[in-house]
Amino acid sequence: MIASLRGTVAAIQLDGAVLDVSGVGYFVRSTPGTLATLRLGQEATVATTLVVREDSMTLYGFGGPDERDMFELVQTASGVGPKVALAMLSVLDPDRLRSAIAGADYPVLTSVPGIGRKGAERIVVELKDRVGLATTATATGAPAWREQVHEALLGLGWSARDAESAVDTVAADLPADETPDVSLLLRDALRSLARTR
Repeated sequence: MIASLRGTVAAIQLDGAVLDVSGVGYFVRSTPGTLATLRLGQEATVATTLVVREDSMTLYGFGGPDERDMFELVQTASGVGPKVALAMLSVLDPDRLRSAIAGADYPVLTSVPGIGRKGAERIVVELKDRVGLATTATATGAPAWREQVHEALLGLGWSARDAESAVDTVAADLPADETPDVSLLLRDALRSLARTR
């Protein structure tokens, strides 16, 4: 997975920017808020996530890891793809989005283009108990292996939703007092994903 890019801003467009990293231009789709912080010809660093589809590989860039993590998390909800996830973060900052989901604030969620009342309700039901995990995993003592396996699956091209589901599956079979081997957990996660195809 490409977790971040640092390079010279070569172009800024309405929906993204081109970062020149050692002579290679990466087009990064981004939110208006992140694009507003970039300056043509100056060096910039963006937190990124790569979304792989059968017919495309799209790089999304954000002002920081918190925004990127929320982008990945909201995609684990049914019916939320990268386009809607990016729209959510274009309208709401990560803290406001987290608060809207946790508080079932439907008017705020439906202010996002592409999200209706039913979609907002589904997002709340599926993410209400998980919205804090993306930014507070370390503080709450959540095991580090979860993030490692999740990141590895994303790097192998699985969607954020599939990766989260696979991590949950292997976590359910793990004894509470055992220190896990991340490579074995990754193998088990890949097996569980293969069974669902």
